[in-house]
Amino acid sequence: MEPFLSLLSILPFPDIDPVLIAIGPLQIHWYGLAYVAGIVLGWLYARAIVRNAPLWAGNRPALNEQDLDDFLLWVAVGIVAGGRLGYIFFYDLQSVIENPVRAIEIWNGGMSFHGGLIGTILAMTLFARRRSIPLWSLFDVVAAVVPIGLFFGRIANFINGELWGRLSSAPWAIVFPTGGPFSRHPSQIYEALLEGVVLLTVLALLVYRGRALARPGFVAGVFATGYGLARITVEFFREPDAQLGYLFGGWLTMGMLLSLPMVLIGLWAIWRARRAAATAETPR
Repeated sequence: MEPFLSLLSILPFPDIDPVLIAIGPLQIHWYGLAYVAGIVLGWLYARAIVRNAPLWAGNRPALNEQDLDDFLLWVAVGIVAGGRLGYIFFYDLQSVIENPVRAIEIWNGGMSFHGGLIGTILAMTLFARRRSIPLWSLFDVVAAVVPIGLFFGRIANFINGELWGRLSSAPWAIVFPTGGPFSRHPSQIYEALLEGVVLLTVLALLVYRGRALARPGFVAGVFATGYGLARITVEFFREPDAQLGYLFGGWLTMGMLLSLPMVLIGLWAIWRARRAAATAETPR
């Protein structure tokens, strides 16, 4: 079956060097550039959101551009530290226990979105308290721009030839250099489209057409729910991490396990935002 699948692949893996620029010992990788692009473009988009007063449905924006400028370093630390620690605890803990040096070998393993999310939430919570910013509104603004980073991150995963999908006979299947001689789903592209393009579009429509920022927590709830559902869907096409495989001897993966709580929390946040808005509109 596997040789048959490999013969059906008609899309060769593109010859893209993971290193964009190399000057002596200095190397700039597409993966690192993806993080920079995601953070910077997300910051610019967030500034545009808080600058647009009508989006807040007559209310004063909960934060300003200076707040976002100061928050940039906080969120960068939260993403990188949380992403690396999340990968260690969720996907590679046993290896790190056996060899602690592996924890700082960022080229040996990677980053976890769920860990980066936890780190970002912690950074937002601390920053909001320090600046007396409504926490749910900060959640909303950040959630609206996160898909930009997700898109670039998944494209970088594809360029690196990592996190590829399961065996496939689809005409768009690809033989990845590190995935053996078999054709596989380009699951990184699936994630870039669902978690990046589709989710960014849905959230933009809510912000610009639905005036969802007037209901603090609603945009964040839709993001959490949307990402969780998108990730669970793609996990059916993505090869699970070799060191973990399928959990409990079945079809469940760590990505699914970590995303399910996001869906539930997201649905709760949507319900909470709608209930709070309805309560505020009730005549007293």
